[in-house]
Amino acid sequence: MEAALGPEIASDAVEAAGSVAEGPRRDMRKWLVIAIAAVVAMQAAAFFIFPPKDTAADANDTFDFPKDAITANFEFPAPHTVANLSGQPLSTDIVTFQPSISSSLLTSWILMAVIVIVFFTMSRRIRIVPGGRQNALEYVYEGLANFATSLGGPAARRYVPIFVALFVFILLSNWSGLLPFVGRTEQLRAPTSDVNVTIGLALVAFALFHIEGVRVLGFRGYFGKFFTLSGFKEGVGAGIIGLVVGVLEFFLEFVKPVTLSMRLFGNIYAGEVALGVITALTIAVIPVVMVGLEVLLNFMQALIFAILTLMFTLAAIEPHHEEAHEGPKVPEGNMQPDVRHGAASPA
Repeated sequence: MEAALGPEIASDAVEAAGSVAEGPRRDMRKWLVIAIAAVVAMQAAAFFIFPPKDTAADANDTFDFPKDAITANFEFPAPHTVANLSGQPLSTDIVTFQPSISSSLLTSWILMAVIVIVFFTMSRRIRIVPGGRQNALEYVYEGLANFATSLGGPAARRYVPIFVALFVFILLSNWSGLLPFVGRTEQLRAPTSDVNVTIGLALVAFALFHIEGVRVLGFRGYFGKFFTLSGFKEGVGAGIIGLVVGVLEFFLEFVKPVTLSMRLFGNIYAGEVALGVITALTIAVIPVVMVGLEVLLNFMQALIFAILTLMFTLAAIEPHHEEAHEGPKVPEGNMQPDVRHGAASPA
């Protein structure tokens, strides 16, 4: 640089580059300090606003550390019932059909209302030259849309709204559990930390990709992918093997909602339990690090659920390999012969 610009100009360029690099570094440190202080302040405020109660069997009205602190931050898998609509005593069975409003269901309704209000407010008065709110909305939607189409190709464009809706709702549901007052109060709980909510989301996704498969391919074309008899053209053995494999694939379809729901529930619930226990023992650097880790993991779990739903849907609308359109035969090595106009074809 000194040879090209001279010693004086080169030194000025180095100083300018250093000052530019130092600016973002200082901004990152400032925001990191603010984030740490905010997390510690919220945890400390939640400790005094929602103080842990005595959970000892003797009910001596004294706070026993660390047992009562851990219990105050610990959520059992079964959600709290905010309102019992059945008029009957709540059943303790694993599967019940009593109409009620649970804490996770109430929180999910609040989140849905927040999403609808925010998106409605940001999408009002759409202009050709977007403003700040419209820019933010388009940035989020187009970013997710481009990501979905990069994974699934042009066929994924039809399902971008579903992909975005699932991702946004699950992400906010996951992050809601990181708020200090969610979980400490019986009326509020992160929706995705309740297995009932994750099973409901998985069943919606399960119905989506099967309905789309039948809509695109038809009833016969879709279920013909599983119960195929075309293999018998090549012999009895090949036909039986093809039919057995297809039937196994059909029954494996019913495993998809189980894996979708249990993966999401297990990661979110386990993260909240770990965060609650560590927060109960100390309000310092460790909970801040755990919150940062949970923010990232919760983001990834929401993205994984949305991606799998999209991929399963695209796989459902994909025709059977025997019915798919066959392109021109390409020689081995993916090198197509050079056949010019008027030239003789290779023997």
